Amino acid sequence: MHKVLSLIIEAKKKKIEVLKKNQEAMLSLVKKAPTPISFREAIKRPGKISFIAEIKQASPSFGILRQNFSHLELAKTFKDSGVNAISIVTEEDFFLGKINYIEEVRKEVNLPVLRKDFILDEAQILESRAAGSDAVLLIMAILNEEKLKSLYAYAKELGMDVLVEVHTEKELKKVMKMGVDIIGINSRNLHTLKINLSRTKSLLPFIPEDIVKVSESGIKSLKDILLLKGLGADAVLVGEILMKADNIQEKLKELNIDA
Repeated sequence: MHKVLSLIIEAKKKKIEVLKKNQEAMLSLVKKAPTPISFREAIKRPGKISFIAEIKQASPSFGILRQNFSHLELAKTFKDSGVNAISIVTEEDFFLGKINYIEEVRKEVNLPVLRKDFILDEAQILESRAAGSDAVLLIMAILNEEKLKSLYAYAKELGMDVLVEVHTEKELKKVMKMGVDIIGINSRNLHTLKINLSRTKSLLPFIPEDIVKVSESGIKSLKDILLLKGLGADAVLVGEILMKADNIQEKLKELNIDA
């Protein structure tokens, strides 16, 4: 495991201890949270590739991605550009995210929101729904099978969709046995943090038609998107290239949002 990933997991475990003490309060917030919008339905459009645009201020690989950062402005720009869903990175220490971004974006924009974080415990699933998340990310590489199953079931129980992220053929085989309905293939190697799009290309053909397939990381051009579409991807999750763009609307047009 990469040193940065180990540090993120350790920091996350400390935050989970605090979260667990607030579960009663979170349960009452869940009752007031907006009804979930189907993330799965938003990104499964036969014959088209969907866009999940990501709000992310920083990353361990690149540092600060966007200086004049406003999560609400970004969300509005994404909506005006016709994206199908929004991903919000909420990890605080290395990505400078905040959980309250979800609640604030959901009030402004009527698009499904995915919480992207390092989720290890049911308390984080509850926190996600309390904040208004429509979907959560679960990363196979940082969870054992039993934990992944229980977190998946709990998220579904709360009405959320789950994007289950894999990096290898071995992980893919495990999650397909579990009967998950959305799989994300991350082209970033979590052990080296290097990106290689061929990882996604090699795994996509193994995923059955009825599972929604998302390609994450390393997407830089329309050529990449059309290639992934040809291999059967239903959606692309695009973050860094948008965060670094001077004009996000222009960049999304260049990527051909209606591919």
